[in-house]
Parts: sequence; structure tokens; C-alpha cells
Amino acid sequence: MKINVEVECTPEEARRAMGLPDLAPVHERYVSMMVDAIDKQGSPEAFQQMLQSWSPMGEASMGLWRAMFDAGSKTGK
Repeated sequence: MKINVEVECTPEEARRAMGLPDLAPVHERYVSMMVDAIDKQGSPEAFQQMLQSWSPMGEASMGLWRAMFDAGSKTGK
């Protein structure tokens, strides 16, 4: 037996229904910090260092992003 249930709601309503916390203030603070850092950092290398220090996995995370971008740019050619 297979039962399908469709619920029409906004992402906010779904978040509340599942009891998940509202992370909008955290996101706004993070974006604000990034904008401030971009304004203050002059070089791309300094910006990359900042992102590495903020990323949860550090260099491993940056390597994953580089690999994904490289793979995407190769398939687009």
C-alpha cells in the first residue's frame, strides 16, 4: 500500500511545524560579517584566508569547492 500526502505551506510554516529553530538572525549576521570583511579586505588572497577560517572543514572544504567548480567548468566547455 502506498499513501501520498501533499501539504501546501510556506518554508516558514514547515520549519515551525517540524520544530526547527529560526536561523534567519544568524544568517543575517553571517552575511553582514562577510560584507564587512569584503569591504575591509583588499586582496583575493586575504578573502580566501577569511573564508577558510570561517568554513567548518577549513582547507578540506575549500578543496571540495575547488573540485566542484573545476568539474563544472570542464563540462561547460
